[in-house]
Amino acid sequence: MAYIDYYKVLGIEKNASNDDIKKAYRKLARKYHPDVNPNDANANKMFQQINEANEVLSDPEKRKKYDTYGENWEHAEQFEQAKRQNNNRGASGFGGFGAGGGQSYNFSGEDAGDFSDFFQSMFGGGAASFGSRGRNTQFRGQDLQAELTLSLRDAAVTHKQEIQVGERKVRITIPAGIADGQKIKLKGYGNPGSNGGPAGDLYITFNIAEDPNFKRVGDDLYISKDLDLYTAVLGGDVLVDTLNGQVKLKIQPETQNNAKVRLSGKGFPKYKIENQFGDLYVTWNILIPKNLTDKQKALFKEIAQG
Repeated sequence: MAYIDYYKVLGIEKNASNDDIKKAYRKLARKYHPDVNPNDANANKMFQQINEANEVLSDPEKRKKYDTYGENWEHAEQFEQAKRQNNNRGASGFGGFGAGGGQSYNFSGEDAGDFSDFFQSMFGGGAASFGSRGRNTQFRGQDLQAELTLSLRDAAVTHKQEIQVGERKVRITIPAGIADGQKIKLKGYGNPGSNGGPAGDLYITFNIAEDPNFKRVGDDLYISKDLDLYTAVLGGDVLVDTLNGQVKLKIQPETQNNAKVRLSGKGFPKYKIENQFGDLYVTWNILIPKNLTDKQKALFKEIAQG
């Protein structure tokens, strides 16, 4: 896999602050988002790189490894272990290295080669066995990040969907009840490993678009329903929308404005729990009649005078 400079991807300097990273990411994510650039492979590829860069640079620990080891940042622990092992050997008599020889090896992200090159530099041509071991070391592939936007109604049903990840198309099953901002992991769907190492994982973050009718809070749904004054005063029946069609509700006489009713089990499906749902809360918005006739006004005056 070609080396990607995450700082250049986000268009920031290496001393950029966390706020700088966040601002750059948000600006570019809006520009290259798949919803803004449908069927644009280059924009999609750039969007994936932007998410990768943000995933690494916004995490202080990952950023430190990346700054030190560059493209090999995911193998930082293995490099550190190798250096510790070499220091132990140097202290035990490997001349010229470690505490015994007074010479140190400074390993930085700018000149980080692969693992075998590291051993070659540490031990020279006379330690072929170590170089061979480095060349045969298995490395896990890099994890990938992706985003997927769903409508509220799509998020309410289990369904299959295909997404573009780099050059590949991945078909996934999305469980009903997925939440906004929720991230799921697909093991082994990241970049391939090297030297027979395991592939990385694919992390998908879900964005649930706002719905024009329903507001979702956890597994509960909220909706506002207009109610004419006469029905509010005298009572009656009203049809109310749910995610699965309309239901008829009986309105109690003298219903007040902003009064709420709860419809148990008519909310959002609970994530990965079969046949369990949140509740639907309906808030009544009582409408004041307009363009009253003289007769209607007279009736209201009579009522007001009691």
